[in-house]
Amino acid sequence: MGCSLHFFIHLLVISLLALRGLVFAQNGIQEAEREALLALADELNNSFLHNNWTSLNCYNIVMTPYWYGVKCTNGRVAEVVLENMGLTGKIRPDTLFNLTELSVLSLKNNSISGNMMDFSQNQKLTQIDMSSNMFDGLISNSLPGLAFLESLQLQDNMLAGSIPAFNQSSLKEFNVSNNGLTGAIPNTKVLQSFNSSSFSGNPQLCGSPSYNPCSPSNNDTSSDNSPKPSGVSRFAPILLVIDVVGFIVVVFLFMIYCRKSKQLSNAMNMRSSRPVEGVRAEKAVQDIEVSQRSEGYVESEGGEGGGGERGKLTFMDGVERGFGLHDLLKASAEGLGKGNFGNCYKAMVDDGPAVVVKRLRDLRPLSHSEFAKQLQALADLKHPNLLPLLAYYYSKEEKLLVHKLASNGNVYNRIHGGRGTRGRVPFRWTARLSVARAVARAMDYLHLNPPKSTTTTTTTIFPPHGNLKSSNVLLDNDLVLVSDYSLASLISLPIAAQRMVSYKSPEFQNYKRLSKKSDVWSFGCLLLELLTGRVSAHSSPPGVNGVDLCGWVHRAVREEWTAEIFDVEIAVQRSATHSMLRLLQIAIRCCEKAPEKRPDMAEVAREIENIKVVVDSEDSEDLSQSITDDSMSMSATPSIMNGH
Repeated sequence: MGCSLHFFIHLLVISLLALRGLVFAQNGIQEAEREALLALADELNNSFLHNNWTSLNCYNIVMTPYWYGVKCTNGRVAEVVLENMGLTGKIRPDTLFNLTELSVLSLKNNSISGNMMDFSQNQKLTQIDMSSNMFDGLISNSLPGLAFLESLQLQDNMLAGSIPAFNQSSLKEFNVSNNGLTGAIPNTKVLQSFNSSSFSGNPQLCGSPSYNPCSPSNNDTSSDNSPKPSGVSRFAPILLVIDVVGFIVVVFLFMIYCRKSKQLSNAMNMRSSRPVEGVRAEKAVQDIEVSQRSEGYVESEGGEGGGGERGKLTFMDGVERGFGLHDLLKASAEGLGKGNFGNCYKAMVDDGPAVVVKRLRDLRPLSHSEFAKQLQALADLKHPNLLPLLAYYYSKEEKLLVHKLASNGNVYNRIHGGRGTRGRVPFRWTARLSVARAVARAMDYLHLNPPKSTTTTTTTIFPPHGNLKSSNVLLDNDLVLVSDYSLASLISLPIAAQRMVSYKSPEFQNYKRLSKKSDVWSFGCLLLELLTGRVSAHSSPPGVNGVDLCGWVHRAVREEWTAEIFDVEIAVQRSATHSMLRLLQIAIRCCEKAPEKRPDMAEVAREIENIKVVVDSEDSEDLSQSITDDSMSMSATPSIMNGH
């Protein structure tokens, strides 16, 4: 009996020591996970996470976790979901190594940059969403080794290189679209099961299931040691004759090409004999002139045909402005970049105004009369806050729009350009409120006087503007001008759905519906951009990753961290806080997901007019300087300089 008792006591002591060791080990693992999360917060440099990730209750099995975006199971970190928070910074490859129980990771719709993390220690991952960020470099080779991975979302980043050979049978969702990936898509059963949309937006990617075939060098399955057909030698003389004839044809075509090239070169030398200022958009000029010749257009501005005068600009008010198409072709031209509907050029006409010429592309097939009627409907819209159309040019191959140049760029550049530099003049509250009022007035006018579509080939309902965003709000001295309005009826529907802001509204994404309320939603996004100083994901220029402002602001209000919403350049103006909150309330109502819950533009414009202007010491600089700050427009990104 004594021996049995002695053995039992020893067994109990050993069990207690083992249990204590397990507790210490568990605490050590939890502490390592906590350190990993704190390191992640440091790398993302987000004040909200620093203030929120402070307690230890994330590891309490009974109590509800307190750490925002972190979910724990059995005291271990199982999910990290940090979406639409405007996070920046770079994450080290090994930051997540200690989160070995992690099954869900989502960082979508932020601005995180750098190379992708190493997931080799996170073998229980089932869902990874890193879409709409700024990750670059290669897709991590650790991803194909995740045996339980079900969903991988890497779209809308800056990833390069080839796609690894994913072949996990568990993988059901996969998207790497809109990156810079190259090479052939691996011929694995899993990757070949996804459709082309999972790989779109990578011009250098080839092979099935994309629509871009691989060149023989990328997809050559033949072997140099393969047996040759026994009858090849019999056809050798015939092949030799074909080669000789082909060579003669190539020489003949080359001689013709040289003669034509010399003629074109002489013509270009004659035109370029005078001094040229700035950067001439030669390729654009050549294309326009060649298209004129191919359609029988004469060099002088005259001649009839095609439903209008060939080779001649049509001025919308019927009054010529002292220049014509020939003057534009001779003018010093500076490329302003690519826009949603075509390339834009700043043309400096001799003894004339500086204008912006937009070469339209991706248009619906319109006759000259249909095109003219559509543009006349736009020209009939008269409002001091709408950018007027000066003239247009129509031919089979070329369609041009001519606008006055807005001398101080656009609101996108005024908000975001030159941040952190000494030369930036702060964009204060009074100036931003003036922009909001001017745009509201213009939109109210458009909604009360919507241009009628004169074509009969479509029954699609277009919003009166359709593409309202900060880069389409121009600054011209003390004027605020809304541009690019009502162009949807000219553009082919697939292109419009891909590029125009209204098509990114919740009602189109969910139900393929558009209305005037789609414009109201776009206006709400613009107000949030003015208030927060953040780039909107719905209207960001190519290559710039924005934030889902509507979702981000709704979450900020719901979780009562509203103080972090306002841009630092206006947050310092304490006396204007009440006015900012009123405009924020209007913006949130405009961004309601259900269109019927949004106000009409007339109501919105009226409420913004009633917001009281408060000027304090922080807002004492000249209003026109705050709105138009020349230093910003000069250093702005060319592709979004003049609202295109």
